[in-house]
Amino acid sequence: MEFVEYVVKHIVRNPDAVQIRKVDRRGEVLLELRVHPEDVGTVVGKDGGTINALRTLLMAAGGKKGVKYSLKLLEGE
Repeated sequence: MEFVEYVVKHIVRNPDAVQIRKVDRRGEVLLELRVHPEDVGTVVGKDGGTINALRTLLMAAGGKKGVKYSLKLLEGE
């Protein structure tokens, strides 16, 4: 979770608006990511490249720990 927060805060224009909520669901950990509306495009990236790269890194990190992670981007208020 800290990894995702660190990376996202360094690529957005509004790092103070970055929020991550961890939701445990039956053997899976969902990370709900909220960013400022201006930063949604940056986090998604061209053709979803940035968000998909974050998800891939989370899956790799989770595999080492035996935890399945998923990442959901929510637009902040």
